[in-house]
Amino acid sequence: MPKKPRRRKHVPQRTCVGCREVLPKQSLIRIVRGPNGVQIDSTGKISGRGAYLHDRRSCWERGLDGALAAALRTEISTEEKGELAIFMATLPEEITSENQIGH
Repeated sequence: MPKKPRRRKHVPQRTCVGCREVLPKQSLIRIVRGPNGVQIDSTGKISGRGAYLHDRRSCWERGLDGALAAALRTEISTEEKGELAIFMATLPEEITSENQIGH
């Protein structure tokens, strides 16, 4: 009797709001609008409306210019933008080899 072919595990896909590229969810950073305002969701489990960005500065700059607020359906306060900008400053400007997974 022939063996059944193994099913591939489903890999959730998400779109970066900065560059609109679709990638596996694990390779992107989630930002969430929740009860505590807009914040970075390092666990991926905070309840609220989420949006995703690459781990590179160019996508974060485009996201903070308005795309992120539109995706989260909210206005991002100056304080929240400041916190996100501090995180953005730690990100690389160029595409890293980790970003090229699946290309």
